[in-house]
Amino acid sequence: MTDDFYKYQAQTSPNPLAFEVSHAEGSYIYDSQNKAYLDFNAGVSACSLGHRPPKVIEALKQQLDKYLHVMVYGEFIQEPTVALAKLIASHLPKQLETTYFTNSGTEAIEGALKLARRATGRSQIIAANNAYHGNTMGSMSVMGFEERKQAFRPLIPDVHFITFNNTDHLKLITDKTAAVILETIQGGAGFIEPINDYLSKVRTRCDEVGALLILDEIQPGFGRTGKLFGFEHYDCIPDILVTGKGLGGGLPIGAFTASNAMMKTLQHNPKFGHITTFGGHPVIAAAALATVKEITESNLMPEALDKEQLIRTLLVHPLISEIRGKGLMLAAITPNSDIANKVILNCQKEGLLLFWLLFESKAIRITPPLTISNEEIIKGCEIIIKVLDTISS
Repeated sequence: MTDDFYKYQAQTSPNPLAFEVSHAEGSYIYDSQNKAYLDFNAGVSACSLGHRPPKVIEALKQQLDKYLHVMVYGEFIQEPTVALAKLIASHLPKQLETTYFTNSGTEAIEGALKLARRATGRSQIIAANNAYHGNTMGSMSVMGFEERKQAFRPLIPDVHFITFNNTDHLKLITDKTAAVILETIQGGAGFIEPINDYLSKVRTRCDEVGALLILDEIQPGFGRTGKLFGFEHYDCIPDILVTGKGLGGGLPIGAFTASNAMMKTLQHNPKFGHITTFGGHPVIAAAALATVKEITESNLMPEALDKEQLIRTLLVHPLISEIRGKGLMLAAITPNSDIANKVILNCQKEGLLLFWLLFESKAIRITPPLTISNEEIIKGCEIIIKVLDTISS
């Protein structure tokens, strides 16, 4: 299997982990030798309810018995897709009422950028340094990390960059700006939270000049930060909300949400302003519907904040300078990338799965399922401390 993996499946890095998966359940992934690994990644924040959550599996089975794909997005009324859009709207401010479903987060970013330009008639997009919004061409154009995009230029023009949390840069948002796009919490940069009312100040500046605010909640969204959406912590409501990852319960999905009036601009001049074949797929929507219900009807969100504090209490070590993030979107910062690499790779040998962040090489990703137990957190943190002790000795 390993040889076939390297020969026939395209790779994304020179040295993939090449972990051969047998099966997964709850907070654990099992390899081909049936060894159990405690998962502190959750599919890079995607498996909100852990692996094979029963209610998601049941929703999938029920929809599979009805129908699969029947028509391109937006033409037929499909109950799970409509129900999902309505449920999402019920948990958002009233101006965020209409959702367009896509197949992935980066596709949702593409749609949001198009919507902003269409709705404002402007072209300029303001993004943040060290931002990550995906890897398709539009998303890459608003990526604030030149090393990862220089090989693919030219990209979309009229994109300009500001520094996250730097209010002096807000003057760069002008009446030429169609939209400002920001991650609510910067992910690839190292789980950087907004400080000093930064997001609300961006919101005010956008209102002053008639620009739209797009918030990328692909990673913070759906309970990971202790609230359903990260922006709820920061007194800032976006014009366009982008989600994905944890929405699908382990299945691929993305979405962008705005006012109904704004969304209607994609219907004309031209017609089919944004189209997709498989977006809003009924099977995926059924899984997402079950996922959102479970998150919103349980105690998983407040428990995420309690679990954050448990992790912060347990992960105290001279080689951890700080723990960034909120809820179960955390990053342990080490002195250098060499130590971070050793921790991640050696923890895997000890039965704990960790991962890297895109741009912050000193960081260790800690994004377990929201359903992880306190006992599992303690077990995982003990492994991290054990490995750190080995490195420091």
